[in-house]
Amino acid sequence: MPNSITQQATLGGGCFWCLEAVFEQLRGVQQVVSGYCGGNVPNATYEQVCSGRTGHAEVIQVTFDPAEISFADLLDVFFATHDPTTRNRQGADSGTQYRSAIFCHDDEQQRIAAAKIAEVNAEKRWNAPIVTEVTRFEVFYAAEDYHQGYFRTHPAQGYCQAVISPKVGKFRQKFADRLR
Repeated sequence: MPNSITQQATLGGGCFWCLEAVFEQLRGVQQVVSGYCGGNVPNATYEQVCSGRTGHAEVIQVTFDPAEISFADLLDVFFATHDPTTRNRQGADSGTQYRSAIFCHDDEQQRIAAAKIAEVNAEKRWNAPIVTEVTRFEVFYAAEDYHQGYFRTHPAQGYCQAVISPKVGKFRQKFADRLR
């Protein structure tokens, strides 16, 4: 649980297993919880979210120490480790639950997110404009226990080997200076 010196970021970039595997390796990140945000069904389950009818996105909620890593730095990692230019899709995963989204906890996060999107677009880091949804955080529902730490506890699983492991390898190379 966050204390007075920690902050939270809630980010959706496709499958939450992928984002969780990356963000839990960052120095300054104290906790990463996979879950659901942005929908209209209270306490939605994984099966409900996967139906695409709840409005939720698969997200991670990151508790971080801003003295060690800033929200802007988290967004640098976020924009480098998923494709923020495809609406409602990441790789083979498609549907609104896989949308690129930043759920801002306050006005400062909203300002930083808008500035970061403008920066990424201006630098042409991607071949298309960012379509990441930036909205106000309302409520987060933690995913079921079996989703938490999925890559860490199931590294030999097929999806982990084919999708998450290469993504983590690229992340570790690009952000070696920010690893724990």
